Amino acid sequence: MKRNEIKELTRAEEQVMQAIWNVQQGFANEIVTAVNERNDPKDSTAVAYNTVLTVVRILEQKGFVAHETFNRANRYYPIVSREEYMEQMLGRMTRSWFGSSSRALVSFLVDRNEVTLQDLETLTNEIEQKQINNK
Repeated sequence: MKRNEIKELTRAEEQVMQAIWNVQQGFANEIVTAVNERNDPKDSTAVAYNTVLTVVRILEQKGFVAHETFNRANRYYPIVSREEYMEQMLGRMTRSWFGSSSRALVSFLVDRNEVTLQDLETLTNEIEQKQINNK
């Protein structure tokens, strides 16, 4: 499902959304478990059930999540894919911070040693292969 503009998520919303993407569909207790499994092991504080459910409801209002009802329990599932969200957020960041230049973004990552020469060679091969396939 392609969207014109996807809203940016808060840190808490993104944390819950990551869990929902990972479980693909799940009841509230499964989502709470997935959220707490992703937390930093050094942080012994578990996210409360009610907190996660509140965030899930906000995600539903924002159009990221929907649910099916079984008896009195809701099973939640994403309606915005992880890839759609990443595409929108990366595009927004590239436009805002790098003047819409992918080259400037990659250069920034190279300067900070986030991308290796091997990564760049692999990307070059992928780009070349994609160009061959698109001919």
